[in-house]
Amino acid sequence: MIRVISLVAFLATFNYSFGQNNTLRAVVIEAESNEPIIGVKFYFEELKKGAVSDIDGKITITEIPDGKHEIEISMHGFQEIDTILSFPLASNDLTFQLEEVEQEIEGVTVTVSRSTRTIENLPTRIEFIGSEELGEKAIMNSANISMVLRESTGIQMQQTSINSGNMGIRIQGLDGRYTQLLKDGFPLYGGFAGGLSVMQIPPLDLQQFGIIKGSSSTLYGGGAIAGLVNMVSRTPDYEPSLDIMLTQTHALSSTANVFFSQRKKKIGTTIYASGNYQHAYDPDNDGFSNLGQSTTITLNPKVFFYPSEKTTVWFGINGTYDTRAGGDLLAIRNGTSIENPYLERNETQRASTQLFYATRFSEGKKLTIKNSVAYFDRNIEIPNYTFKGNQFNTFTELNYQLKKEKTEWIFGANLYTNSFNEIADSLERDQQDITTGIFINNIVDLSDKWALETGVRADYSIDWGIFPLPKLSILWKPTSKFTSRLGGGLGYKIPDLFTEEAESRFFQNILPLNKNNLVAERSYGGNIDFNYKTKLGEKVVFSINQLFYLTSIDNALLLNTDTTTGYFYYENASGNVLSKGAETNIKFKYKDFRWILTYAFIDATLNYLPGNPQKPLTARHNAGTVLMYESDKWRIGYEAYYTGNQSLSDGTKTTDFVTMGLMVMRNFEWGSIFVNFENFTDRRQARYSPVVIPPTSNPSFPEIYAPTDGIVISGGVIIKPFGNDDDDDDDDD
Repeated sequence: MIRVISLVAFLATFNYSFGQNNTLRAVVIEAESNEPIIGVKFYFEELKKGAVSDIDGKITITEIPDGKHEIEISMHGFQEIDTILSFPLASNDLTFQLEEVEQEIEGVTVTVSRSTRTIENLPTRIEFIGSEELGEKAIMNSANISMVLRESTGIQMQQTSINSGNMGIRIQGLDGRYTQLLKDGFPLYGGFAGGLSVMQIPPLDLQQFGIIKGSSSTLYGGGAIAGLVNMVSRTPDYEPSLDIMLTQTHALSSTANVFFSQRKKKIGTTIYASGNYQHAYDPDNDGFSNLGQSTTITLNPKVFFYPSEKTTVWFGINGTYDTRAGGDLLAIRNGTSIENPYLERNETQRASTQLFYATRFSEGKKLTIKNSVAYFDRNIEIPNYTFKGNQFNTFTELNYQLKKEKTEWIFGANLYTNSFNEIADSLERDQQDITTGIFINNIVDLSDKWALETGVRADYSIDWGIFPLPKLSILWKPTSKFTSRLGGGLGYKIPDLFTEEAESRFFQNILPLNKNNLVAERSYGGNIDFNYKTKLGEKVVFSINQLFYLTSIDNALLLNTDTTTGYFYYENASGNVLSKGAETNIKFKYKDFRWILTYAFIDATLNYLPGNPQKPLTARHNAGTVLMYESDKWRIGYEAYYTGNQSLSDGTKTTDFVTMGLMVMRNFEWGSIFVNFENFTDRRQARYSPVVIPPTSNPSFPEIYAPTDGIVISGGVIIKPFGNDDDDDDDDD
């Protein structure tokens, strides 16, 4: 009898283990227009498994056992579908139609906007980079997020140092200090901590990017004049997730990323660890590194607590250690024991905490409290000079959301403190700033076709004054195929020692801010865009987005030279910085193929100089094309980007150039393998002009306007022990 029972149990276990291989593939479309819908949730309650539809309305859910299972298909603004599916399915590909519901509040959480609406129903223009595209860019550069941002229309990654590899973000031609970086809604790396920031943010634990171009100061405070980038982290689910990514480049870089997440009842955890080692790399054979030697280690654990269905609490710690050495190859390898070497060393340490609390009191009412504490330490050494300092930041915010049938309110207040302490210089450039702010934002549906967003913020910064910051955005949606947005607002930026110009000089001989002679930078700007999406024939999906924008900055902070003493000092510009232009994004989708065409015209002029010249290192014309093939097993992408000629600070015109890349990835049940050929035509600045000017013992480094590393071939593997599931939402509005 025992043997019989054992045999039955074994057969049951055997049958169960081999009955886990059913896969649901489905497409969800809007019933009236037959257009795919992004963000629809498919969920098996009994199995605790689910997925969210991507930009093509597709989902894939794997490892479903045999038998009948109830599935819930839902999205705000559409009629929910509850149905029972019997596995194995008669057909492996299903299509579900959702019908729009009248007078229902639409929305899924859009973190960057603080709203709960879908992107399509937000008056503020937001660009999303979803998990699928993030995965592709992580393959191209698994060490940091520079590749994600570099290939977004209208965004330029401006390299400021060939030795450290430091880069700044320029949105629509404006300096990096005018762009605010956020992670999960928390400010990142302001002031002194902004140095090397982009190079120290790995991408594997990120779920999506939200990008707002133009003034975003009403909701996020000073510093968001050009726009903001909010990186949204992955969160734990009931099903465990483990991603291991190993990458090696022929340019002597090795990277390992590990991400784990799981939720059990009321407790969840995510753990992210990343390590990158880059050997000094010299493709020009001039004895100087184009990629300096560097080691970067990042650790980011988080604990999530769900005391009830209405409340979420999480706490995270982030730590990064980074060392970089660039310059003379012999000095990098042997230290400074050789005679008269040029060597630049950077050592940074970051540590920060994040605490998040959110609870819903009743339908449509939500309270959120955030707090972060950050510490940053950096040491820069060049021959005969050392710069060293640390920065301590805190951020606290409380906001209350009230959502009704046709309107949504957000009320909030925050406190931001910044303290910089310089250690290794006698110029006494310590800096302390305290800023408090209150804000109100409202979105109201004026009709089925019109929505209006208004907001106002009042910030008070000690030493710099009060800043009123209104905003206005209008959405017009006459049909399901066409939308248009018009918006604008004011912004500001308080003076700060840490600009791109100061970074390029290692902060040497730069005088402290004279608060009696300086005022805050102020801006106004606006944009209008048009979206159109339709089908060409039965199988080709076509979409186009056209954006026009203008941003003006008054009292721009400039770094000038005192010819008598040789020191540098800050002053406000007598005229404005004006950035205006247009961005075009065109997409075609046919079965498993996607073709994207982009163009950006950037006219950024310095109107405080004679002749209103174009801002240095800003190309007026930029264009790109991407062709992707994506199936269950393969992902193949080709891309080409054109950068027009630029002006250097002395007025010299640079040459234009084209870079190309090719990526191939093969998916398996256990993960993926990939190879990437970045810039395979080997475009680099040394082909057009020197990147190092002798003498080698005291070299000078010209401005960087083109890639310095040339072709980079990389390959690697992504291991997913719990299954290869690429089902996260993806949108790029």
